[in-house]
Amino acid sequence: MPSSKKSPTEKSSTKPLLISAGVALAAITLGLVSWQATAPDGSGSAGSGSGSGAVAAPGTDPAAELKALARRESGDKLAVGRADAPVVLIEYSDFKCGYCGKFARDTEPELVKKYVADGTLRIEWRNFPIFGAESEAAAKAAWAAGQQDRFDAFHAAAYAAGSKEKGFAEPRLVELAREAGVGDLERFKADLAGEPAAAALRKDQEEGYRIGVTSTPSFLLNGRPIAGAQPLDTFTAAIAKAKAEAAKQ
Repeated sequence: MPSSKKSPTEKSSTKPLLISAGVALAAITLGLVSWQATAPDGSGSAGSGSGSGAVAAPGTDPAAELKALARRESGDKLAVGRADAPVVLIEYSDFKCGYCGKFARDTEPELVKKYVADGTLRIEWRNFPIFGAESEAAAKAAWAAGQQDRFDAFHAAAYAAGSKEKGFAEPRLVELAREAGVGDLERFKADLAGEPAAAALRKDQEEGYRIGVTSTPSFLLNGRPIAGAQPLDTFTAAIAKAKAEAAKQ
């Protein structure tokens, strides 16, 4: 399944981050293997996505470095599942990305039902907007909804079929927040416009660029890249393998 990629105009809006010396150095240091490596055994090209082209620096362990990106913070408002779950899925996504929506509607609920509920899986979301100002506004709105413990509900509402076609101007974001059950809409609007939301967004974006993410959705499952809205079977096989590996450690 293809992933949504940036247009030239969208790339230009993030150019300062992409050319940052620190970001470039970190990407090389991590030496992220191709985001095409979607198959559970690391051999596959089941989906699409852009590889980083980086080469691992001597003495580094890219898989360990990527696995360590799981924050495992018990109070993380943009995560579900136990902080000590053996498997962590990090998702880099954009609310205007059609394939992100497909994953959110068709695959993610099954993963939550099967693996989050039994303590196997934790999902940590990273806002990675690549489609301009409305994408960034939606990402900040999701963060703001999370401050009132309604991130999951906002996420579902924003990714509902037909939602992105309505756009993510502020009145629409407030409507989505109301739909998601956000209780204090005035606080929501203040949080949406505040510096903490912008800082949280920058943190997620910089992390994604640092490891070579160039399209959405992109995933790390216990440090292993999965590119695009892959079929459910791809994720279940990868989770089973990661869980077995974790049990041996």
